[in-house]
Amino acid sequence: MTVRVRYAPSPTGHLHIGGARTALFNYLFARKNGGDFIVRIEDTDQKRHVAEAEASQLKNLAWLGIHWDESVDRGGPYAPYRSSERLALYHQYAQMLVDKDLAYPCFCTEAMLEEERERMRGAGLAPKYSGRCALLSPDERAARIAAGEPYALRFRVPPGKTYEIDDEIRGRVSFRSDDMGDFVIIKQDGMPTYNFAVTVDDHLMQINHVIRGEEHLSNTPRQLAIYEAFGWDPPAFAHLPLILNEDKQKMSKRDERTMQFVEQYRALGYLPEALVNFIALLGWAPPGEKELFRLDELIDLFDLSRVSKSPAVFDRQKLMWMNHHYLQKVDPAWIAEVAYPYVRERYPAVPENPSDALWSWFVRVARLYQKELSFAAELALRADLFFKVRFAPETLSAHEPPSLNGWVQEGLDVETSMRVLQAVKDALSSFAHVGQKDMADVPPEAIKDILKAQQKATGIKGKAFFMPIRLAVTGLAHGPELDQTLSLLGLSFVRARLTEALAKLTQAG
Repeated sequence: MTVRVRYAPSPTGHLHIGGARTALFNYLFARKNGGDFIVRIEDTDQKRHVAEAEASQLKNLAWLGIHWDESVDRGGPYAPYRSSERLALYHQYAQMLVDKDLAYPCFCTEAMLEEERERMRGAGLAPKYSGRCALLSPDERAARIAAGEPYALRFRVPPGKTYEIDDEIRGRVSFRSDDMGDFVIIKQDGMPTYNFAVTVDDHLMQINHVIRGEEHLSNTPRQLAIYEAFGWDPPAFAHLPLILNEDKQKMSKRDERTMQFVEQYRALGYLPEALVNFIALLGWAPPGEKELFRLDELIDLFDLSRVSKSPAVFDRQKLMWMNHHYLQKVDPAWIAEVAYPYVRERYPAVPENPSDALWSWFVRVARLYQKELSFAAELALRADLFFKVRFAPETLSAHEPPSLNGWVQEGLDVETSMRVLQAVKDALSSFAHVGQKDMADVPPEAIKDILKAQQKATGIKGKAFFMPIRLAVTGLAHGPELDQTLSLLGLSFVRARLTEALAKLTQAG
């Protein structure tokens, strides 16, 4: 038997982290077992349909490297793969149930149903349909239909029955039919409900393993009842654990104010390899201590028996750690490309289309900070001083070199620091004719030579030499390569900062 699994998103929003995990686990299971992975679009919820959501879901799945064998774009032997294009099928199968008196028309209005639910809640009961339309005679049903009265179709749930599954993750799970109530399979507008459509489609598309989120566990008894009514064998089920946010609350698919969507991470410069690696470990534990995996390694290792029943917590710090690892392997130009719009948001003077010289400078800044970044857009914050110098120098007036305390806290001798700053400032004077706006003020190789020469001339080395320069120019005790930093900040700015620092240290002394 060929393994056939599916990911069936509703196009009511963007690709959520939870949906991405469901798709990934289905994909890994299919590839591990030499099976087929199907993406089916379940667009029966027309009220909450979001334009472009379907295209967004598919685009981001493909970006993650999760490729499908059958879907709306590729077709396949069980097309169409969009629920709204399968309405005739749903009505055909619903009529089969009506003909067997396993389903019946329900004429209850929403107001009547809400009143019924409130009455049950008031009595301390779990709301469920009372079954009032189940008792109508065939003649009365026919007359009301002929009169044009709107109706839905409800499934007639058999009383006193127990439905059971051997969940691949949770073990034996039982459901009582008496807790369900007769449920709608075709709504008044002619659209199928989720439970009916998904059951018919899974059967007709020969889906034999259903791997989905824990929130769907409550849907299972309705689907089992439908399978039984048609005499179909149900698939194997595996219900994945919930994903909790860092506050240990369930992540909401529709709360776009928070970072819960793949597209948001993609825009910030998270890499697909990092997201896939991270998402794979949300509820699944591979053997051993290793945490960084390629997609092909995940396929080889994946096993539903290692999926936990307990909720997984979305640890963004861990995702950032993983993305940092993968980010070290990319071209700095890609980092610059992702970060550029974020820098433009902060500084209006940044041109929409940079010159070749500016772009070369920008890529150099990205390369300088690449080892420190957790995601590409972080460059806009990490390298903020560089962008202020180039695009908003007027904002630098309020920034002063660190006070004497800065040197004391770092254990630096003030007199020694002043000797270093003066020597480097004097050595840079040979480049004084170079304008600040020239993107290649002083090549880093030349600065490196100057720094080496001044170490030799002053006899000061190591921290005592380099840290005073960095403190004076950037206000920070630590940072990326000093020669690159000074080169990218520009000669005019560096000399001005050295002068300010010397004045402050002299005054303090």
